[in-house]
Amino acid sequence: MQELSSSIPVVMALSGSDPSGGAGIQADIESLASHGCHCAPVITAVTVQDTQEVKSYAPLDGSLIMEQARAVLEDMPVAVIKIGMLGSVEAVEAINSVLQDYPDIPVVLDPVLAAGNGAVLADDEVLEALECLLLPHTTVLTPNSLEARILAPEGDNLDACAMALLERGCEFVLITGTHENTPHVSNSLYGNHRLLETFTWERLTGSFHGSGCTLAASIAGLLAQGLEPFAAIHEAQTYTWETLKRGYRVGMGQPLPNRLFWAQPDPDDEAE
Repeated sequence: MQELSSSIPVVMALSGSDPSGGAGIQADIESLASHGCHCAPVITAVTVQDTQEVKSYAPLDGSLIMEQARAVLEDMPVAVIKIGMLGSVEAVEAINSVLQDYPDIPVVLDPVLAAGNGAVLADDEVLEALECLLLPHTTVLTPNSLEARILAPEGDNLDACAMALLERGCEFVLITGTHENTPHVSNSLYGNHRLLETFTWERLTGSFHGSGCTLAASIAGLLAQGLEPFAAIHEAQTYTWETLKRGYRVGMGQPLPNRLFWAQPDPDDEAE
């Protein structure tokens, strides 16, 4: 019998299933594998979607979500928990119950509130439950600028939104700026009641299916590999930008991040 491995960290990813393979739990699995982690996928919802839109979704029963998570946590040394689409108040309550019993495991929360086409994936009740029950457990929160404004509507600018989210219990808040009308993409990291760093990236053309999932899962994977939060957040952005730069289109909608770009031949090398 093989010895238990201590060199491959385990990350539990709780998210919805995307049959297009671009976002959700499928994006988590690819991103975490790219960072040398074992992904323990816990399904929170089943979606009907393609690269153009989310057509419908069905949240899983909260008890089934909880049973999936506890089965893994009782069997494997989970290093980090990554949370994506929730889909129902029941799902939020189930995850909160699990997190209360494992307070020492870092949590990366990607607040998936809407699909790329604008379809609502979290109603007001889910939003309120997320804020009250999950933000106090969150190590790194990764909203885009639209989500940050929804989560903290009292803020009159993104800095104020971030401060409000820190007050709700998050240790770090990374607000991404892809939705802002700026020449470059500026992502801002907050912690310790202040702005810690602004990261500037070349703005790529168009938008991508699963970019937010990729970033959050990458942060989780790098934390699991032992990086400190600031280093993990910076390196995850670099990785995510590279996946988008090398993105590919296999459907009629948005291109997908190429999360396994590192395993493919470099076209520049082939040209030499």
